[in-house]
Amino acid sequence: MAKIRLNVYFDPRLFDQLEATANIRRVPMTHIVEAALASFLTPDEADQREAAFVRRLDRMTRSIERFERDQEIAGEALALFIRFWLSAIPPVQDDLREAAMAQGKERYAGFVETLARRLARGSTLAKELSRDLNGDEADKRGKI
Repeated sequence: MAKIRLNVYFDPRLFDQLEATANIRRVPMTHIVEAALASFLTPDEADQREAAFVRRLDRMTRSIERFERDQEIAGEALALFIRFWLSAIPPVQDDLREAAMAQGKERYAGFVETLARRLARGSTLAKELSRDLNGDEADKRGKI
């Protein structure tokens, strides 16, 4: 391969170091300059590692943002349910309290069972809301 000639200027101290290193290693100064330039222009392992860390941090950031969004949805859903429940459920009379507690235990057991099934399936409120919202938007686009 043909080489291209390049004239460069060095600081005298840097040139003295280059010349001394070439003499000690018994190689032409050109080889040392070529190796140094190639090393400078080639990304080293540290740069590659840093790029991998940046990509991983970006993925983790997106994951945390999704988690925060899901937590916000869950908190809002719970708050709305509690608000609705407190405003819609009348107080229980003393003579019906035992029957109401038995019915409450039954409903709670059904709730826990349903929750366990949903979690085992991987179905979440956030996924359902996302599907519902995307479906509604698709319906709207289809009607236009």
